[in-house]
Amino acid sequence: MLPEEKLDQILMRFEYLEAQLNAGADPGKIAEISREYSELKPVVTEIEAWRQARADLAEAEGWLADPEMRDLAEEELPRLKSRILEMEQALRLALLPKDAADARPAILEIRPGTGGEEAALFAGDLLRMYQKYAEKHGCRFDLMELTETELGGVKEAVARIEGEGVFARMKFESGVHRVQRVPETEAGGRIHTSAATVAVLPEAEDVDIEIPASDIRIDTMRASGAGGQHVNTTDSAVRITHIPTGIVVTSSEKSQHQNRANAMAVLRARLFEAERDRAASERAETRKSQVGSGDRSERIRTYNFPQGRLTDHRINLTLYSLDKVMEGEIDEVIDALISDDQAAKLAEMEG
Repeated sequence: MLPEEKLDQILMRFEYLEAQLNAGADPGKIAEISREYSELKPVVTEIEAWRQARADLAEAEGWLADPEMRDLAEEELPRLKSRILEMEQALRLALLPKDAADARPAILEIRPGTGGEEAALFAGDLLRMYQKYAEKHGCRFDLMELTETELGGVKEAVARIEGEGVFARMKFESGVHRVQRVPETEAGGRIHTSAATVAVLPEAEDVDIEIPASDIRIDTMRASGAGGQHVNTTDSAVRITHIPTGIVVTSSEKSQHQNRANAMAVLRARLFEAERDRAASERAETRKSQVGSGDRSERIRTYNFPQGRLTDHRINLTLYSLDKVMEGEIDEVIDALISDDQAAKLAEMEG
């Protein structure tokens, strides 16, 4: 059964927020109140619909005693019971604890792992895959940092992706992505295995992470690249070192002012994620599932090009549509990961 007391608390909270908005809330709090109100509204709609369906069921059960209504009751009862079960499942999911960062833009970082130039080329393929995924979903994709190899591979890529629920879906992409294919640089036709590392972080705001000026060292330098248009002849590139943790962030676009802003945004995101990881570890030391944990050392997925196969090792999902996946069609994988994560959380909540 659903926790009636918790449902009542949600309804009371929603009514309070509605009253605050109608009365003209404090201008400093109106954005926060509006956001919480918007988040609760679909949940409240589901609670009210579920309670109405239960009232309809009780009424239909009462018809069984009436000879004139009995046939109608016997026809309605199975439909109502099935509908109520579906509504209860949807409500359980709606009541799961929300990740406060889910609605934020995502900071995507991609770097080659083992495999030399082939790993860098694969890192470039992943960058294009996520860019196409963002485009398909109407998300804004801003490349903040890109360092390429001479053959067009990626040494490092950092992008900001903004769109509805983008971090909620993309956070499952963090980890080691392994590729198996014949490299373009391989004359003998042998299949090589290499890897790239993906990190997806929620964008942090100034209020989340306060970074004292004394904790950072900012260096400007001449940007470098693979040649041609990538060479920057001014000292506009920025490197920020966070002294307490040793984290180093660089940005080498044309504007030094924008580079500082980009580097600080990435630094805040990394520090914010480190704090989230620490808090999550404290809360769930016994949880064995790695789905959604964002462990950057975990091999999460294999892309096998000769067989056109993608395998996500966390949920034992295999798809034979690798060509579509590389064109940004990764919703089937992400949906399966979200469903698995929700099932694990439901088991925890009800266990």
